[in-house]
Amino acid sequence: MNPIQPIKKDITQPTQTAIEALSEVCDLSRAELKQSFTKGAVWVTSGTQKPTRVRRVKRALKLGDRIELHYNPKVLNEVARTPILMLDNVKYSIWLKPRGMLSQGSKWGDHTALYRWVEMNYQADNESQSRQAWLVHRLDRATCGLQLLAHSKKMAQILTKLFENRQIEKRYKAIVHGQFPSSVESIESTEHSQTYQTNIDGRSAITHVKRLKFDAAQNLSLVDVKIETGRKHQIRIHLSQNGFPILGDRLYGDETLDNQDNRPRPNMQLTAYQLEFTCPINQTPIKITLDDAQLDLTDLSATDLSSTEPKRAV
Repeated sequence: MNPIQPIKKDITQPTQTAIEALSEVCDLSRAELKQSFTKGAVWVTSGTQKPTRVRRVKRALKLGDRIELHYNPKVLNEVARTPILMLDNVKYSIWLKPRGMLSQGSKWGDHTALYRWVEMNYQADNESQSRQAWLVHRLDRATCGLQLLAHSKKMAQILTKLFENRQIEKRYKAIVHGQFPSSVESIESTEHSQTYQTNIDGRSAITHVKRLKFDAAQNLSLVDVKIETGRKHQIRIHLSQNGFPILGDRLYGDETLDNQDNRPRPNMQLTAYQLEFTCPINQTPIKITLDDAQLDLTDLSATDLSSTEPKRAV
């Protein structure tokens, strides 16, 4: 069986269940098929609607439906890393997503994605069953950090609107190559930060960056990042474009610099360490900040914030 090509079946019998239909066109056992449903590898398309993920093996299919199994045993056998609950407000929650965990799944499965892990594994002490979870913003797989989940469609819409209106502030810390320009000003001020505004995919993108530490021996800087927009890979692109690639970034980074001194190439050193917004339920201020032990970043030896001439990565 080809694990990449989807297994498809057009429904011609109105009484068929989803698992019966797939059993006719593949040689997987029922146990393997059930696992594929649970882990998000089965999709159904009805008419002109978009394909939707199906988890109920006994879902009744209609004439004209198409069922697809995107079977990839490597994906289905992956084990998710465990996130940490930071805040539970019932209608939404905030989690520390570990580096290596997905924010969202793919057509081959979603059991290792944060939202699905929460649905499958988290249940509050006073609840009789787990909650559904909706993703309202994303972090790259290689990025560690704070992530919001909604637990109703209505709350997902509310939180998404807050992000669109820039009413949720996100801050990141990153380790970058080179001596980033320093500032002794307060990190809460953007007046003396470096601001990058190069468009990404034709859309406005604004990133503010400040240096917190510089390790001269390794020529690495710890920087604080605040973004006004949320374009895909925005921080990674802006820092790389301006000569300060993030340590361990496999897409926009510098492998030669990452491997200097014969050190093993680290995981990408980018962490979403702070979320701040007004709670849409009771209008109280919410501010969650990771402590140093939760950042999962390389420890830099120096704390020099002097305004010496910066050295860029070369």
